Amino acid sequence: MNTNSFKLNKLAATLSVALAAASAPQMVYAQQGADEQVDETITVRGIRGSLMRSMDLKRDSSGIMDAISAEEMGKFPDTNLAESLQRITGVTISRSNGEGSEITVRGFGPHFNLVTLNGRQMPGTGFTRSFNFENLSSEGVSSLEVVKTSRAETPTGGLGATVNIVTPKPLQSKERTVSLMVKAIHDSSNVAGDDITPEFAGLYSDTFMDDTFGVAANFSYNRRDFQQQGANIQGWHANADLPSSPSGEVIDNRAVDENGEPVKVFTDYDKDTGEPFASAAHFFPKDMNYGYADVQRERINGQVALQFKPTDNMVITADYTGTRATTAVESVGWGIWNNFGGNINGYELDANGTAIYADIAGDDGSFAISRSTTEVESDSIGLNLDWQLTDSIHLELDVHDSQTKVDNGADKGIGGTVQMIMGSDQLINKVYDYRTGEIPHYWINWENGSQTLNTSEIDSNFGQFIHSPGKATVQQAQLDVTWTNEGNGALIQLKGGASFTKQELSGSNAWSGLRGGPGFNPSFTQIFADELFTKHGTGSFLDQFAGGGDELSPNYYYTFDLDKVVGLHSAYVTAAAVGDANAFSTDPYDANGTFSTSLVEEETTAVYVQSQWEFELGDYLLEMNAGVRYESTDVISPSESKLVDEVVWASGSEWITRYQGDAQLVSNSGGYDIVLPMIDLKLELTDDLVTRLSFGKSMARPELGYLLGGTGYSGSPKIGARTASGGNTNLKPYQSTNLDLSFEYYYQEDSYLSLGLFAKKVEDWIEGSVTSVTLEGVHDVYKGQRYNAAVTAIEADGQQADTSAIYDWLIAEGYGDENGAIAADPATDPLLEWSLSTPLNVEERNVHGAEFAVQHVFGDSGFGTSLNFTLVDGDVEYDPYELKVQSVLPGISDSANFQMFYEKDGLSVKATYAWRDAYLIGQGQSQGSAEAPPQFAKSFAQWDMSINYDVTDNLTVFFDGVNLNNETEQGYGRFEEQFLFARQYGPRYIVGARIKL
Repeated sequence: MNTNSFKLNKLAATLSVALAAASAPQMVYAQQGADEQVDETITVRGIRGSLMRSMDLKRDSSGIMDAISAEEMGKFPDTNLAESLQRITGVTISRSNGEGSEITVRGFGPHFNLVTLNGRQMPGTGFTRSFNFENLSSEGVSSLEVVKTSRAETPTGGLGATVNIVTPKPLQSKERTVSLMVKAIHDSSNVAGDDITPEFAGLYSDTFMDDTFGVAANFSYNRRDFQQQGANIQGWHANADLPSSPSGEVIDNRAVDENGEPVKVFTDYDKDTGEPFASAAHFFPKDMNYGYADVQRERINGQVALQFKPTDNMVITADYTGTRATTAVESVGWGIWNNFGGNINGYELDANGTAIYADIAGDDGSFAISRSTTEVESDSIGLNLDWQLTDSIHLELDVHDSQTKVDNGADKGIGGTVQMIMGSDQLINKVYDYRTGEIPHYWINWENGSQTLNTSEIDSNFGQFIHSPGKATVQQAQLDVTWTNEGNGALIQLKGGASFTKQELSGSNAWSGLRGGPGFNPSFTQIFADELFTKHGTGSFLDQFAGGGDELSPNYYYTFDLDKVVGLHSAYVTAAAVGDANAFSTDPYDANGTFSTSLVEEETTAVYVQSQWEFELGDYLLEMNAGVRYESTDVISPSESKLVDEVVWASGSEWITRYQGDAQLVSNSGGYDIVLPMIDLKLELTDDLVTRLSFGKSMARPELGYLLGGTGYSGSPKIGARTASGGNTNLKPYQSTNLDLSFEYYYQEDSYLSLGLFAKKVEDWIEGSVTSVTLEGVHDVYKGQRYNAAVTAIEADGQQADTSAIYDWLIAEGYGDENGAIAADPATDPLLEWSLSTPLNVEERNVHGAEFAVQHVFGDSGFGTSLNFTLVDGDVEYDPYELKVQSVLPGISDSANFQMFYEKDGLSVKATYAWRDAYLIGQGQSQGSAEAPPQFAKSFAQWDMSINYDVTDNLTVFFDGVNLNNETEQGYGRFEEQFLFARQYGPRYIVGARIKL
């Protein structure tokens, strides 16, 4: 089909959808009670006013929903929208760079939740439907609405919830508002950037021509300089080959029963019979790394809304929202790389088979520096026509064109992401130790007789350059027609509509490959002067963790001038020195690298009908909202990638995939139709007590990355990490049948308590299926005839047959080419086995939970508090004792939020606490073994504080403290002993002033 056939002017006349059905309560509020809203905003400001408006939205809604309202125009409760949303019952957040970025609702992670802007579906960033709240300023938001139950009028995609971001409209406020805000931000983690960075914002709203024309505009600029410190293991390998007679100490601490059998067993599946069997598995870390990243982040937001009211019955709105976010990162890292089998000298395993100590030979220790600058540009332009055609008929037409572009090549000097790795493979052995402290340690016994690498011994490992731009677009037209019954009868309102949405996501990835050797082969120590490297201690590094700081091992690392190292490689690591295939190149599009493109096009046509009823049941009034939505979706995914030619062994620790010449184009398509019924019942038992019952079906579409056509194979297929991935355009969406029951007691105008119960049965669950595949003609040196001969010869000489020794033996026997790479021999080497991950629809899953919330204001004392907690459970939890991909729900966890405040006589003080229990981040580790092992996050709790003081009616000064308890982030694999990451950010302090003109 013609991808350019979508024309907004045509669709404006022919296509349709309910405008921001998620914001229906707010729309009714604005249309039918605009004057009351203005009065309330004027008379009750601040924290209490915000809580009252949010409570009113919750109470007046037909289904289950919560909201957060601005304390006044241009002043949202939190500096970050995601951190505001976590105050809502059932909502938790994930963090990026120490800030809230994406949300999880009722255990359903970011891609299960739909985010709309004024009712419009927004494009995500990367191959995801997830909206990143980091990139949108809170100053231009008037409210956030979280709709947790199904509505026929609501655009689909929110299995957990639909979050509608509402921005100010001038004809709703009808008052002239001009305000300026300035902030000074101090991030205590900062080292390389400025200690104080600015943020400023301006807002203007006014009406003219007897309130028939209005303008609202806001602008904000934010910059933050900070440092992220971390320790990291990229992946854990299950059942790595253990030597029959290791030379070091071997301790197995796994519990055994009276028969000497392990108490805890792991379930795997026989590939031939499909029957499960038990095994006493063991797990080893693929690497151990430490590092820090100096980050400079700049965000610019702008919004404009123009409204014209040509008649009393018509409002025309044109609006634009734009964001620009630039993130520059320079990272320093140091660590070790491990291969297994003959490399393992000795080890200690805990009761679950996890190596908490390992003595490993071979491979290398390295120091790395990387640099990238990424730009995210988002633009949304829309037009809305709101027309009260007659007393009983209301029309609303909305069209918009929105896009988000991501480019990691914003640093024009590099044009992408660069990483240079320096170090040495001249070692005797490496030791990993996680028997004490919160962070694993390692040390290296170098051949120089010490545990410190000298600057004269630092060599080139490799460099790599990556450019991966992408673009996501959403073009949408929506039409609502509402008929209101002016006479008698139970039917109050009938609403119907249609919509057309076209979503397109495109991206490309260019990778130079591992350039310059790689793997210290040949050696280039002579080109790097000693003064090029600077040695540092670890005194303040990860000092919030037991075992960090000066206690860390190793307690030193080297840094170097990245540009100088790149220049030396370009000058000396040439084709004449290392061959054409390995010659150093800074070009991500180098002919010896890889290049692929991907595109997903998704078109959805939807129609719906929804009705509102009222029935008298004795002394009670029963409100009912019932409807049904039908959607038809078509998916097309053409993609372009190179075919694998061979895999070569380039050094003791590096394997490289070589590809055939031109990229091949493949195209896949799919689609589905779906019907989503819903019914909401609302019964007011007393003037203060409300109960609700909701039933309906909702859906969440597959992640866009899951829909990609074609298959990609790892360009660096190390032993145990020969991975490939493919998409599936025929995936069906997740379909959830939902049941909600809630009780709400509004005992004061600003206080309430509520209890909600929910259950979701999700069909067509999607999981990644991992299978072992081979490619015709692509063979594997590993454990081939020559490899096994090397092991025999080395061990016969009384030496350890680690991977470095095997590689050196094969090179000495003449099996390497002119570039020092060992190619597979089709006659004696087996076909290389790839672990191919493909998403599939599988059986159903069930999730259920309970939500409790209380909000109380203590009369006129100025004090108030709110508390909520959520308990979530289901048959979607990960079983660490199953060695296979599982049908689980990442993100599911219990959570709680607490807020207390004082607000009186111009002073407001607010303290907030957010807690989230441990949860599954997802399945798959970047260097984990083929069964896609899990990633878990430990529980997280953070204290924030805000103080505001009104110096005059027009001047407010304030202080914000974020992460005052200096909380850290930690993650692990199957068990807490399988360390994955620890991150440290530090508190942030903000002082500023807000001026009304």
